[in-house]
Amino acid sequence: MSELTPGFIVAHGHRLEDLTDVAVTFTQNYPLAPLEQETVLVQSNGIAQWLKINLAQASGIAAMIDVTLPARFQWKAYRSVLGDDIPKTSPFDKDRLTWRLMRLLPELIEHNTHFAPLKHYTSDDNDGRKLYQLSGRLADLFDQYAVYRADWLDNWVRGQDVLEREQPVEVEQLWQPELWRAVSNDIGIDDYWNNRAELHQRFIDTAKALTERPAGLPPRVVVFGISSLPQQMLQVLDAIKGYTQILLCVHNPSQYHWADIVDGKEALRQAVKASSRLKHKPELPDDPNDDELHQLAHPLLASWGKQGRDYIRLLDLYDETLAKQEAFNTIKLELFEPHNTDHLLAQLQDDILNLRPVQETRELWPTPNAADKSLQFHVCHSPQRELEVLHDQLLDAFAKDPELKPRDVMVMLPDVNTYAPYIDAVFGRYHNRFGERDSRAIPYTIADQGERHQRPLMIALELLLQVDQLRFTQTDLFNLLSVPAVQQRFD
Repeated sequence: MSELTPGFIVAHGHRLEDLTDVAVTFTQNYPLAPLEQETVLVQSNGIAQWLKINLAQASGIAAMIDVTLPARFQWKAYRSVLGDDIPKTSPFDKDRLTWRLMRLLPELIEHNTHFAPLKHYTSDDNDGRKLYQLSGRLADLFDQYAVYRADWLDNWVRGQDVLEREQPVEVEQLWQPELWRAVSNDIGIDDYWNNRAELHQRFIDTAKALTERPAGLPPRVVVFGISSLPQQMLQVLDAIKGYTQILLCVHNPSQYHWADIVDGKEALRQAVKASSRLKHKPELPDDPNDDELHQLAHPLLASWGKQGRDYIRLLDLYDETLAKQEAFNTIKLELFEPHNTDHLLAQLQDDILNLRPVQETRELWPTPNAADKSLQFHVCHSPQRELEVLHDQLLDAFAKDPELKPRDVMVMLPDVNTYAPYIDAVFGRYHNRFGERDSRAIPYTIADQGERHQRPLMIALELLLQVDQLRFTQTDLFNLLSVPAVQQRFD
């Protein structure tokens, strides 16, 4: 075991299992003091559970782990460095901002001509439902601006209706800066923490000047399973790296520098190569023609990898791994080992790993075997049918591979709240409440649901409030009667 070395450490790998091993090894080789919490930043509960399970398997127990979202940690860091006079929760949090916007918007829409597009949208809003939905969307929009475009909001507060590089806001969008000024004045712009740009810069300056770790900040922060972080969050981590160990595990699909791959006709400039940890592929020319770049690398990476590519390029500005290499010489931080390529999916992953263009791929691999089921597409007529097919496929996979366990499976969904009822209907039908186990039962949990979908009583209340507006069907009645609180109340 060794002492904790502060710094901004980045581990690159193309397999989640390898990155998990790095995170587990770090916690074992460089343990925190007793009663200190391990802080892990994730973007979903599913990833958090994955990491906790692996930590528990390695150490026998997973305890004292504070799993949180990046935005929450960021505000906590602000308070730890700048003092407790900053409120515990930001007045610009989406949930709180939604109700403030609901109060401010009606008067602005009625008396300000710039709000004509919003007035048209809410013209037939008899019960306030459209106003509430609009306020929620705008709160989310301003939240994104605060993270990715804090400079815009700063300009707007100062009365300048401009974007970056003094570009003026389009006339039809002038309601946005005016609305932001109204929100800021309502909150009280005199307090510096209500100006996100000023708050962030003051934090950066103060945090970098500190020589000891403030009481509210953890000794180590592990960033795991996050596909992309905004630059503002990276600046927060960079500001505290002098007294906190930052371990950032990046899922990087290719072992080579791929910041020059084009998306359509776009090409990133060559200047980033000088600071990149990733090696240059020998077959690629040092200064390729922009029109030919898409022919020199894997097309899927070029078309789908834009966000990940820009994120990896951005990390090079903060990465201290090479400078701190001696302190971590027992842990490999570039995890691009070759793997088995005996099926189509593995071959595709290997092509991306080695940045192969289509022509090279065709020459390397044999014609795919018709019996190869490693990559499948299923066309289904409804969400429920999708879940039924998934359930059958999982049962088949578990039967063919006894070592495969339900905890090894993660199912990704476009909208978990839409699919949640069908998941319970399909996967829950084989779970007998009286203890009789059906061989077709697959244990499962549903992560990342909204609060409404996690609490049956809230769904029942919403249904009752809409009784006079809906056709109360047999299904609605049974849904209401199936709520535990209703069953208990009426015995």
